[in-house]
Amino acid sequence: MSEAANILLVDDEPGMLRYIRTLLEVDEHKVQTASTGEEAVDRVQKGLQPDMVLLDLLMPGIDGLQTLEKLRQLKPGLKVVMLSCVNDTRKVVQAMRLGAVDYLTKPFQKAELDAVIGLCVGTAKGDTYAGDIEELCDDVFFVAASPAMKKIRSQAALVANVDIPVLLLGESGTGKEVLARLIHKLSPRAHRTFLKVNCAAVPADLLESELFGYEAGAFTGATHAKPGKFELCNKGTILLDEIGEMPPLLQAKLLHVLQDQTFSRLGSRTVVKVDVRILAATNINIPEALANKRLREDLYYRLNAFTLSLPPLRDRKDQQASARRSLLPIERLHPFAASATRSQGRNPDPAEAFHVAHVGIVRADPIATFGSVDGGVSAPFLAGQPARTEQLHQALSSSGGRNARRIRVTAPARWRWRTALRWNRQKR
Repeated sequence: MSEAANILLVDDEPGMLRYIRTLLEVDEHKVQTASTGEEAVDRVQKGLQPDMVLLDLLMPGIDGLQTLEKLRQLKPGLKVVMLSCVNDTRKVVQAMRLGAVDYLTKPFQKAELDAVIGLCVGTAKGDTYAGDIEELCDDVFFVAASPAMKKIRSQAALVANVDIPVLLLGESGTGKEVLARLIHKLSPRAHRTFLKVNCAAVPADLLESELFGYEAGAFTGATHAKPGKFELCNKGTILLDEIGEMPPLLQAKLLHVLQDQTFSRLGSRTVVKVDVRILAATNINIPEALANKRLREDLYYRLNAFTLSLPPLRDRKDQQASARRSLLPIERLHPFAASATRSQGRNPDPAEAFHVAHVGIVRADPIATFGSVDGGVSAPFLAGQPARTEQLHQALSSSGGRNARRIRVTAPARWRWRTALRWNRQKR
């Protein structure tokens, strides 16, 4: 059960109003009700201070979206959850753009209501997201230590359940692929395939066959048929990274896939139908790319059903401490590792923090120093393999073995893998 909260409930149906109010009062929430959008706005204008608002989408007079907009103008930080009898994708997207934190489709279960309230005003008992760090897959983490990244995480959780394209914007290295993996993990397609295609890394003349596949004899060297990424990713999610680097002619073909989810392999007249969710990422200047015809305007508007913009790393200083504390257990091996990572306050890039902490332990040299990465630290990291093995055992013991896999992956030396494996076996 979430913490008791002051909740404003807005719905024009008396029966639904009584039902939801009963569900809320069972958990000792303080509930205020309004039967129209105008009444809700008037009560907030007169000083009502709810922790959150449960707002029906379809109401006479001003509807839920108009009410949401007015409430957010009065109280920009107010958390509003939309309620609706129909799952209208366009309405949901519009509500998200206006600042709604979540939506519920009526009728809903009490557990669903509790989870949403917990997200807004406290920690729900069944909430699967806790803390600043969320592991998505092996050694891929989403760090939400700053307010901006927590907002991004909340928006990602909301849009994940709506099967629409999402455009991810941000500078290089800000974590667009990680955000795409988070959306996939939180979506109903989470148990299906996730594939990434870097449009800038594949030559333009090969990108079409990479995405859509080809038949035998389609071109010189095509001795057998090969499915493309879209076929391999059927029922799953595909990330088109660096979408701005895709050739214009191929953008036209992608536009048709977005419209009807059909395409043809190279050298084939047969139409292939797929069910793929498309996420696209880019670091280009969108207005400039549209003006220069580098990016098709019609494709942009298809991809831009919803946009998530990642802030640059220089604006995310809070995430360095969280990343170092939660993702760098290997720093326990020697005090110089901790000293070096803490000195990186000038740049909160977690990738650089990983590099600084691991630069000594992944090298084959018996002695490693931090002199090249830190202006003030220059001392031996570890001297000799026996000492390294002993320190590794200490790190594994202090973590209860939880960090064995991370240490083994980030430090790929053969002795380190064997030592971690032996330690785990001895403890079973």
